[in-house]
Amino acid sequence: MSQRNTSPLKRSTVRRTLQRFWDVTRTQPLIVFLSVFSSAGYIFLLTFANTYVMALIVDRVQAGPVAGDQVFEVFGPYILALVLVNLVGQILSKLQDYTVYKLEIAGNYHLARLCFDTLSNQSMTFHTSRFGGSLVSQTSRFMSGYTGLVDVTVYSLIPTITSVICTVAALAPVVPTFTVILVCIMVVYIAFVWLMYKRIMPLSAATSAAQNKLSGVLSDAVTNILAVKTCGREDFERDLFDAADRAARDAETVSMHAMMQRNFTTSGLIVITMAVVSVFVAGGNAWFGISAGSLVMIFTYTYNLTMRLNYVSSMMQRINRALGDAAETTRVLDEPRLVADDENAPELKVTEGAIDFEHLSFAYRDAAAGESVFDDLTLHVAAGQRVGLVGKSGSGKTTLTKLLLRLDDVQGGRVLVDGQDVSHCTQQSLRRQVAYVPQEALLFHRSIRENIAYGRPDATDEQIREAARLANATEFIDRLPRGFDTMVGERGVKLSGGQRQRVAIARAILTDAPILVLDEATSALDSESEALVQEALENLMRGRTSIVVAHRLSTVAALDRIVVLADGEIVEDGTHAQLVEAGGEYASLWSRQTGAFLEA
Repeated sequence: MSQRNTSPLKRSTVRRTLQRFWDVTRTQPLIVFLSVFSSAGYIFLLTFANTYVMALIVDRVQAGPVAGDQVFEVFGPYILALVLVNLVGQILSKLQDYTVYKLEIAGNYHLARLCFDTLSNQSMTFHTSRFGGSLVSQTSRFMSGYTGLVDVTVYSLIPTITSVICTVAALAPVVPTFTVILVCIMVVYIAFVWLMYKRIMPLSAATSAAQNKLSGVLSDAVTNILAVKTCGREDFERDLFDAADRAARDAETVSMHAMMQRNFTTSGLIVITMAVVSVFVAGGNAWFGISAGSLVMIFTYTYNLTMRLNYVSSMMQRINRALGDAAETTRVLDEPRLVADDENAPELKVTEGAIDFEHLSFAYRDAAAGESVFDDLTLHVAAGQRVGLVGKSGSGKTTLTKLLLRLDDVQGGRVLVDGQDVSHCTQQSLRRQVAYVPQEALLFHRSIRENIAYGRPDATDEQIREAARLANATEFIDRLPRGFDTMVGERGVKLSGGQRQRVAIARAILTDAPILVLDEATSALDSESEALVQEALENLMRGRTSIVVAHRLSTVAALDRIVVLADGEIVEDGTHAQLVEAGGEYASLWSRQTGAFLEA
């Protein structure tokens, strides 16, 4: 792994999360400025300017009585000032709400795109080692973490900082001794909160990880509910869920204890602060000649500050939770791309469709040391040739097709299409030149029409229906409640495995790509459907370079060439007749019976 890929992992997860959040926030500099300005201005006007004007009124009242007919003349400017302060303050408070909405809407949009682009462009090795439900849950937590951090910053952090600055600035000229004592208490308070934050942050991350695991256990059980029920393992899954639930609850409890310890200590410091201010308010006039209005300012400013500091515990708790929720996805986003396009990579241009696997070396990232799928494998597939890949499970058949599709990159050697190294071409241009039908049908929870047209979105209804007809799918589709507009997974609608496979085959037929890859494409079909679809696939393969992976030998018997793999090596290569005559492994398997499955 390159230094460029590993260096971000050495920084703290918190720093990387904050950097990602800031990257999306700074795309709106005006909104950021307005959020800071409105938050600080709102607190300054409604807390400090309001109190200051009221203190002036108190001092004027204390200076001597005012006749009834002179009230508005004497106090009119003060009343007008209070009205203006409150009017502008309320406008700023609404501007504060507006900027928060704008930041959260835009930020979550950018973060959602970041997560989507990162996850959709990761290699299949990345996805096969992670559960999709957990990734979705982690992404949701990541976005909610950003929302929570924006809220706490604009509504709590900026107002608190503003309160500290304004309190010190307003009181220092009036009661310098009291201000020094207040600053010392705040320094102790902030130092303690910071130390507790550093202690609680990993606890919050552990809590979030436990909650993610809990969501993953639930998603895994629901996704595989058929296996759970048919095996009678509801109690077993419940035990797994209970264990994950207890772990999440225990993690929450540990965090709660640490937070309560912090809250009790900070509350004690606030009580000490209010005791000091009470003494100064009581003796301020006698000891220092402080006016009644100034005493009102001292009490109000300090009380407001202590209330803000009291919220610091809650604020830090929310920050801890937000960053903890985002931690898992931050680590996922830091994962290096195992398959990535070169900068300014050209598109793949397929003119004939010749495929070359040259001296391939490949091992999965999580394989044991020394374990590889291929070690110096070479295979040439001529343009337009139909090649069958057979061999026992684990021999490398499906892996070879994934390397052709560049779902993973080889560690050594090259995969060429018409002489072009696919690792130096864009992934999308490569995959659009290959119609791929895997063993398990890959369908979206969208209409059947959309599923068939997925590989060719500009297809007409006539073309979609023709592809379905060639895949022997029209008859069952027309019987569905809404025909081609029926949603896959719609309530009350259940497609069989064979029906789902025929929809996938129809998609491949419609894609009309120059290269065709079939990975056990007919294994889920009944014998009658298989015969009909096989005829359609034979027509589809005509004139196209085709690679057909099969355990059922009758699927590949009529192909131009059959390659037998064992332990990542080519052990036999020839036509069906040649291999049967040679009397090797293929002949032995064929002799058992035409159409038999190889041993898994």
